[in-house]
Amino acid sequence: MSALGVATAVCIAANLFIAIADLRRAGFVLANSAEVGLRPSALPHLAALKAAGAIGLVLGFAGLPWLGLAAGIGLVLFFVGAVGAHVRARVFHNIGFPALYLLLALCAAAHFALAVS
Repeated sequence: MSALGVATAVCIAANLFIAIADLRRAGFVLANSAEVGLRPSALPHLAALKAAGAIGLVLGFAGLPWLGLAAGIGLVLFFVGAVGAHVRARVFHNIGFPALYLLLALCAAAHFALAVS
């Protein structure tokens, strides 16, 4: 498996992990959400988007590379928004987390972009 493929697999695992943490309202999730001005009631919706992206990437590996590409692009857009929320709220001490997720999503999108070309 290529480096982009490995990064895509890590992206799947990371997004499933954070989606579960969102649904369980983990302490670090609630604290981070409060810092950037996100209502706790939004967490299930955000978890659904992250989980859908991860599932789309899995389906991309399962032979539907166009779906994997769409999921990767969706996660890129999601995490651009997350980084933007941190910048807007001037919360920089932990901006590395959404930035890392953004990097993984970019790798996933690149992996499937190469697969469909």
